[in-house]
Amino acid sequence: MDSFAFTNLTINRCSENDRRVLDMIRINSSTAAGFWLLGAFVALVLLQSSATASDFRFDRDTVGFANATVFEYREGHPYVRRHREKGEPKRYTRRCFVLCRTTMQFHKFARFDPHAPPLDDNELAARIRNVTRRAAWEKPLPTNQRVVFPGYPNLRAMSNARREVVRANIGLGWPTYFRIGNFRMLIEHDSSYHKETHANLNAALERGELFTGFLTTYPRLSINHAVLIYARKPASQNDGVERYLAYDPNHPESPRELTWSPSTHSFAYQKDWDFIGGSVRVYQIYGKWLQ
Repeated sequence: MDSFAFTNLTINRCSENDRRVLDMIRINSSTAAGFWLLGAFVALVLLQSSATASDFRFDRDTVGFANATVFEYREGHPYVRRHREKGEPKRYTRRCFVLCRTTMQFHKFARFDPHAPPLDDNELAARIRNVTRRAAWEKPLPTNQRVVFPGYPNLRAMSNARREVVRANIGLGWPTYFRIGNFRMLIEHDSSYHKETHANLNAALERGELFTGFLTTYPRLSINHAVLIYARKPASQNDGVERYLAYDPNHPESPRELTWSPSTHSFAYQKDWDFIGGSVRVYQIYGKWLQ
């Protein structure tokens, strides 16, 4: 493959300014200097196009506090929680969808300036709402148009330091029960839908996008939960199982794992104190309007 053919493979990834630069380089690529400049430019474009797929870091780009469960769990099985004692702080529950959406929104629309002084509560609240009132499926903003959060290096640091302000301004939990997209679990649950979701998941990650999944075992109630899938791990050479890293709002301490079995065409989620583990159905949410 010559340099022009290879360049054509990447031209659709370029901005308009990049295309003009690329045309100038191609005109002069008959010289040795022009050829090497062309190669360097193409490498830079490829690096930039793949950066979004690898620049999400769990320890930096996720919310530091947890979504609390409504029920108590023992070995993954739910039990009715005891009544809150007088003076006991109200628990932060029913926010798994909210926290996944917030993480997506901050990754797309916010940036941090750790060298500037932090904002007071009112101004911080206003800027948080400026981010979280944007549709999560919109394209990421360029750096110079993002909402700036001074005083902190990243979302995890800010959400830990200003927990109450963040909680109060990222949205309520109860509206997520009435999302139109939730009703897919009643009608879309055959193997063809699983395979389509799996293909969409891989395509999203290859484009450098985040994928928020609604996990359910309906009509059983062992899990009804949202996680944010941000990376694909190498497939196992033994069984071909594909493994994905996920931010689980119930577990901000470390990533969780979602798997895909090509032999059974099914997803599974790892066992933990709040889930018995095993097969789940996955529905993408926040990828587009009404999803």
